[in-house]
Amino acid sequence: MTDIRDDTRDGFQAVFGREPEGLWSAPGRVNLIGEHTDYNLGFVLPFAIDRRTVVGVGLRDDRMMRVASTFADELVEISLDALAGLSNDDAGRELSGWSAYVLGVAWALGLDEFGGDLRAVPGLDLFIDSDVPVGAGLSSSAAIESAVALALNDVWRLELDRPTLARVGQRAENIAVGAPTGIMDQSASLLGVRDHAVFLDCRSLEAQVVPLGLDEAGLVVLVIDTGVKHSHATGGYGERRSACERGAAAMGVESLRDVTVADLPRARELLDDVTYRRVAHVVTENQRVLDTVDTLRGESGMLGEADEDGSGSSAVAVGPGGPLAIGELLDASHRSMRDDFEISVPELDLAVETAVGAGAIGARMTGGGFGGAAIALVKLDDLSRVQVAVDNAFSEHGFAAPDTFVVRASDGAARN
Repeated sequence: MTDIRDDTRDGFQAVFGREPEGLWSAPGRVNLIGEHTDYNLGFVLPFAIDRRTVVGVGLRDDRMMRVASTFADELVEISLDALAGLSNDDAGRELSGWSAYVLGVAWALGLDEFGGDLRAVPGLDLFIDSDVPVGAGLSSSAAIESAVALALNDVWRLELDRPTLARVGQRAENIAVGAPTGIMDQSASLLGVRDHAVFLDCRSLEAQVVPLGLDEAGLVVLVIDTGVKHSHATGGYGERRSACERGAAAMGVESLRDVTVADLPRARELLDDVTYRRVAHVVTENQRVLDTVDTLRGESGMLGEADEDGSGSSAVAVGPGGPLAIGELLDASHRSMRDDFEISVPELDLAVETAVGAGAIGARMTGGGFGGAAIALVKLDDLSRVQVAVDNAFSEHGFAAPDTFVVRASDGAARN
């Protein structure tokens, strides 16, 4: 963390010719379980990781906002008056590229909904650096948005709380960036606590921290970055969200949050096969999140999965509790994303299958899918064996070598 702070400070000085007035950082996240449930107003269980984005900020005496980063050579600038005048449609058209994640946050803070007024705040210079892998499903975008949101909240003295800043980041990503994501990523980045996961109800936005207990159990979370890039702003992510909305409408509910595993037989009768499978994933994934929380808290859980014929559901006991008991829940989540939601890719499937075969407690792809990373819950003593097995499997299948590294549950966004 020290190196990236120093790099950000040096980068700010190189571009703007002065020292920043402060540094703020926010982490990426791993979603332990609960994929594509957030925008369906369901449950998620991510945790902040020890890979962070840092932003250096300096106040200006004019109305300009200038943004630079290690992501690109360009210096992007816009007047706050012009930013304040952008409608939703204008923001989606006018803000583009990597700077949309930054300028989108400033734009969203100026919306009446969040009580800001961009005509009453000073201009800024910002420089951004990050060691959160881009395109790996670890939410590098939310790390940018959360670091910037916290920084601007402080320097502009807006006094917004962290759940509100998470909504600001989500609004920036939905409108300025054009990615139809839910609020999970920003919430994890802003609300994370060391060695805990964030249990978030995406309808009420109530958040609780749940102890992970990985160190005590001798476990680590191994990230297997396949190197297959994805983008939430294009392709299948939006299509999956539309399918969920169609399914909810056909079931006569506001969102799939209101559909339970017991409702799946009726859903099978009402929906076409593809829409049903999309719905089945979200419904059973919500149940898996609840089961994982109960299991981590030391309570027995039951794993709900849709039967292959769609006629009902099966339940499998997942043990007495603790992190050693959640492996089957992780495995079932991946099967559901692979078979029902169809967002996996061969590299992710190979990573998961190989990790489990080499001794991982459980494994699943994490993030929006269509590329990115898988995670494996691994005993520390088995870590090297799992990493070597994954490397060998990718080589044997002719895939590019994956990047594997351990992440630890970290504290959320902070001023540094």
